[in-house]
Amino acid sequence: MTAVLLALVVLSGSIAVPILCRPFYYAQIGGLELVERTGLSREQICQAYDQVLDYCTGLSDRFSAGILPYSASGASHFADVRELFLLDLKLLGAGLLLLAVLLPVCRRRGFRPRPLLGHGPGFWAAAGLGAAFVVIGGLAALDFDRAFTLFHALFFPGKDNWIFDWQLDPVILILPQDFFRNCALLILALLLLWCGALIGADLWAGRRSAPAATAPR
Repeated sequence: MTAVLLALVVLSGSIAVPILCRPFYYAQIGGLELVERTGLSREQICQAYDQVLDYCTGLSDRFSAGILPYSASGASHFADVRELFLLDLKLLGAGLLLLAVLLPVCRRRGFRPRPLLGHGPGFWAAAGLGAAFVVIGGLAALDFDRAFTLFHALFFPGKDNWIFDWQLDPVILILPQDFFRNCALLILALLLLWCGALIGADLWAGRRSAPAATAPR
């Protein structure tokens, strides 16, 4: 159970960073040449992005995209995105809460998860999650366009409202595919960083306990 919770927190936490860290988007406005491509000012782009994120993260109950118009189909896609974003944030909150309760209780009662092949739950959570996303990331790197399409087919089954007509939904102009690629890279980097930290902590703990286990009595 601990391994599942750790994997859940690492995965949902890594996904939550580009959702919650708006400066990550602001920093890319220049590099993605959004002002030149859209004819909007930086302030208008930030305002539109902020209003979209306010809606998708539950800070607003009504969809808006600054001065940009939008269609009913476009708004319905962001309603779907809102459900996924809120689900991720709820899973992160629930995982952190359960860990915050579980770990002190186990420590107080002197309970330690039984090692599997000499490693604790953190190691196996990180190894499984890390290996899976190295494979996923590698496949996505080979053809990101196809991975982008597959992602939408998987998480928005039976829908095509994620295919935007920029003339009806110009909000897509401030959310180019390159931005989502950078979000995917950030999520993968954070996930692998946390997985590396968990594996390192497990190996370090194993080395510390080894001398105690082999010391003569």
